[in-house]
Amino acid sequence: MGDVAITVPVIHELVNQYPDLWITFVSDEKYKPFFEDIPRFDFFAVDLHVQYKGIYGLFNLYRRLKNEKKFTAIADLHNVLRTRILSFFFGFSGLTIKRIDKGRKEKEALTRKHNKILVQLPATFQRYADVFRRLGYPVKLYESLKRKKLPLNNTVKQLVGNNNSVRVGIAPFAKHKEKVYPVDEMEKVVAALSGKGYKQFLFGVGIAEINKLEYWEQKYPGTLNIAGELPLDEELMLISNLDLMVSMDSANMHLASLYGVPVVSIWGATHPFAGFYGFGQDPGNIVQAELYCRPCSVFGNKECYRGDWACMKMIPAQQVIDKIEEVVQKKHQQQ
Repeated sequence: MGDVAITVPVIHELVNQYPDLWITFVSDEKYKPFFEDIPRFDFFAVDLHVQYKGIYGLFNLYRRLKNEKKFTAIADLHNVLRTRILSFFFGFSGLTIKRIDKGRKEKEALTRKHNKILVQLPATFQRYADVFRRLGYPVKLYESLKRKKLPLNNTVKQLVGNNNSVRVGIAPFAKHKEKVYPVDEMEKVVAALSGKGYKQFLFGVGIAEINKLEYWEQKYPGTLNIAGELPLDEELMLISNLDLMVSMDSANMHLASLYGVPVVSIWGATHPFAGFYGFGQDPGNIVQAELYCRPCSVFGNKECYRGDWACMKMIPAQQVIDKIEEVVQKKHQQQ
């Protein structure tokens, strides 16, 4: 989800800067709400697990796209086996095809155990933009997306309320445990914000996460668990109306970034140097510990070889609380 969300600001600028260009974006249907307001844009929803599964399925997808669309070029923003196979089929049609350079060697040097090369690598959204540049469409990316609040339907309006409380999203989980801040420390953050009168919205997926968030909802006033309660389009409405998002290195950081919502992001095994920081986010809002073994992986999918998860455990809850307060105060001063 995060990878797809990062494409949004790039596609926005692409169609804005090239008014004669039309885009067909091929992806999973659940991501369609990300792109609702982009002109000259066709979201082509596909099911790659059933209808277009395997080489035969990809060939059928190629034939359908070729018959229904008139492409002049192909931008492979994923560069995995599936997209390379699909691009191979399009190659027989004589189309120009460019793929994202994921910088695998650079990232390996960044994450290896010894002699790490700790430098800021190109951001993923810049790597996406480079694909279009090589197709003949250089894209100028601005530093951030404008603050945008989506209109609320009745369901989300009732959740958000109409008082003047600071609205904070809390997304305490991630796909891999090496990217998850200790739950007991995060509970201290939730407790402190509840005591300050903040209205908190808890994000998560799956039974285990929902159970933990429901416990916090019951224990701390002003805290609302929305995990599993809203479809994606309504969840985006809610996120766009937050004052602040607290997130791991996960998709919620990128979803908040789409609407210019400031994010306090907590990093453990991964590092912003790998290029996955939220688009337009202030690097000063990053919370992380300086540790010789960081980062140990690009995606956080490798188990801590020290076995102590020090990169997260070294971050006290008060440090996260202080950063949240700092961002809230800054936001109030700007208003």
